[in-house]
Amino acid sequence: MKNTERFDKLLAFSKDLDRTPVMEWAGWWDKTIDNWHAQGLPKSAKSNEDIKDFFGQDKLRQFWLPVRGRGCPQAKSHGAPVILNEKDYKNIKKFLYTDKLLKEIEKDIKSVVKEYAGQDYAYWMSLEGFFWFPRTLLGIENHLFAFYDYPELMQTINRDLCEYHKKCIDVVYALITPKFMTFAEDMSYNGGPMLSRVQYNEFMLPYYKELSPVLKAKGTIVMIDTDGNVEPLIPWFLDGGIQGILPLERMAGVDVNRIRKTYPDLIMIGGYDKTVMHKGEEAMRAEFERLLPVIKSGGYIPGVDHQTPPDVTMEDYYIFMKLLREYSLRVNKI
Repeated sequence: MKNTERFDKLLAFSKDLDRTPVMEWAGWWDKTIDNWHAQGLPKSAKSNEDIKDFFGQDKLRQFWLPVRGRGCPQAKSHGAPVILNEKDYKNIKKFLYTDKLLKEIEKDIKSVVKEYAGQDYAYWMSLEGFFWFPRTLLGIENHLFAFYDYPELMQTINRDLCEYHKKCIDVVYALITPKFMTFAEDMSYNGGPMLSRVQYNEFMLPYYKELSPVLKAKGTIVMIDTDGNVEPLIPWFLDGGIQGILPLERMAGVDVNRIRKTYPDLIMIGGYDKTVMHKGEEAMRAEFERLLPVIKSGGYIPGVDHQTPPDVTMEDYYIFMKLLREYSLRVNKI
């Protein structure tokens, strides 16, 4: 079965599927890669694509669509603010949502498509979401206060972002049709959502409702990327037309089997507890056995529930890949 055909069938819950895609949706930690280079990974294998090819994973390429152009002011530290108020936002808008960025997106996609011509690559893309992007501008703490202190600014930012995403969509779909996409949000932590349902309904839901139908009509599955305990937010996302979720972090208590029972049509990617990957084959197999019911159910791509940590050796990862290939064949099997 062709790679792109397999993704189509998996995402459609098809029973006519030879196996799940064998892939990692996220890249590897730089420290993990450094360790692997010391353990024998060829020095030439530096990029995510190089490493995927080295381990024989299915061909999948992500396009992250930038919102901020070169020269845009940066936060002085992680989570610090770039702007404090409406005036600051107006001052930096010349760096945001620009035609130059759209041209760079077009150039990047054309270059990749040319490079991968004839290689049966599946593509996916990520758009900065309506919780994520305001936070990158306002900073982590100020962003949470801004729902109350600067509601008009929050709506202005998200309206501008939504209109820019529409332009991005026009550029992308003139060149490729991503199999799935994610709104990058990270709006849940290990205890649950970082905002209330009231705030979500006011500041985020209208924009999901606006963009999700457009993306679906173009043949792309619409997903959310949010870390932590996402389960309480699933009904919220469904109201916005979201069809799937990743990375489904086990350490936050997320249980893909429980989710599948409650939401039989939800597409899921990830869910494999990365903290067992350094514990040997028996522990890794036990984790795949935990995931087996949802693997069999379809509509699920098993994979590390975020990035492979540095305590995972190359030998560990070879075992993981062996087991991933083995359990990929169990899809739709009773």
